[in-house]
Amino acid sequence: MLLLCSFLLLITSANAFFVPQQQRSPLTSLEATRTIGIFGGGTVGGGIVEILTKKAAYFKELTGSDLVVKTICVRDANKKRDFVIPEGCTVTDKYDDILTDPDIDMVVEVMGGTTDAKNIVFSSLKAGKDVVTANKALIAMYLPEIEETLANMDKPVQFRYEAAVCGGIPVIRSFQSDFVGDEVSMISGIINGCTNFMLTEMDQFGRTYDEALTEASRLGYAEADPTLDVGGFDARSKLKILMRLGFGVEVPEDKIACRGITDLTKLDFDYAKMMGGTIKLLGVAERVEEGKITAFVSPCYLTKEEPLASVSGATNAIEVSSRNLQSSTYIGQGAGRYPTANSCINDIIALAKGDKSPMPFNPLDKVTEYVDDYSSTFYIRIRYRDGLGITRQVGEACEKVGVSIHSILQNPITRRDDAAFVLITEKVPLQAVKEACKAMEEFDWCNGLPFYMPVISENWVEKMSS
Repeated sequence: MLLLCSFLLLITSANAFFVPQQQRSPLTSLEATRTIGIFGGGTVGGGIVEILTKKAAYFKELTGSDLVVKTICVRDANKKRDFVIPEGCTVTDKYDDILTDPDIDMVVEVMGGTTDAKNIVFSSLKAGKDVVTANKALIAMYLPEIEETLANMDKPVQFRYEAAVCGGIPVIRSFQSDFVGDEVSMISGIINGCTNFMLTEMDQFGRTYDEALTEASRLGYAEADPTLDVGGFDARSKLKILMRLGFGVEVPEDKIACRGITDLTKLDFDYAKMMGGTIKLLGVAERVEEGKITAFVSPCYLTKEEPLASVSGATNAIEVSSRNLQSSTYIGQGAGRYPTANSCINDIIALAKGDKSPMPFNPLDKVTEYVDDYSSTFYIRIRYRDGLGITRQVGEACEKVGVSIHSILQNPITRRDDAAFVLITEKVPLQAVKEACKAMEEFDWCNGLPFYMPVISENWVEKMSS
């Protein structure tokens, strides 16, 4: 009898480990189909469809789910696409064909803009559909509203946006997972591919601003209206998102100092080479003291030894300084069909696997204060006409607002009507530099508004003299 009981106990115990497949609830949930609706059938949308089609079998094995693109919404449904439409997929120009379809449980928004795209994203979330987007302008503009909507949902939904910052570089996911036990002190990066390509052309090939922009347009790096890129506004939107992730601060975009590359000239690169470095458009956010953060987007002087100085072409790169990891650098393609689509695919796969992110923007820091001024060594380029007492007047204008001059540089003058010299200041506040430039503009000999930019490299003097 004892032997029989032991045998029955063994069978019962074994059955606990050999549950029939239909009773395994986790596996059953993974076998569901994820049905996708895509807004945007252009460069990125086409790339997403191509990758999903090419790797369908692999994704099924990885996630346990079939990933089916049911509907693609575009502006012109009759336009020929440069990718193969999946079997059974409908191409439409009606938003509601996706938004009101109960079968579609995941929406991918890669159409751009902040008007229709806003309605699409918020309507999708409120309809209980997970959202994947590459729209940095939308997120930067409506981040608090997106966060509030997610927090007040009756049914939890997921919001993913890896492709919104630096295209194919997985920097968003890194901030959501790799720095949660760390303390970030500075984020500095080349976060706009178009402008980095243009500055590389001006530096390495001596092109003018207009020539560099023409080449960027020809290669597809610049939009028909390049204002968001060359004005620094695209980089500012990305920097705002990174600041929220890295520092937990919510800052209105217009509070972040922003200067584009439109005023840069070949002359500035000549001076940069004289100083032993180059010029890059950077987005920088820094913890200046305990409880205070500052940030800016601006062309910056870098010595050639700086890691970001060697990043050329349309490449993006981000440096993160932190207490535990000290220095981390992320570099890769910041735009383009497949780099951006790849980041969207990673978000789609994460959702299909059931990954959860209850706080997509990380916790809000309600104590840290944003300061809309920053201090740096500055490069100030001043165009001038012949006159008397120029050096004296410049010195007086700077002294009046507390700007200390470190040195004055001047290349040989080739044109008397377009002469210029450069001031390098000691470390001073941005606001003081603005006041000094405004005062100098009033002088009769000053030929236009002086141009200024931060000198990021503190050892520029050593590099210039070596």
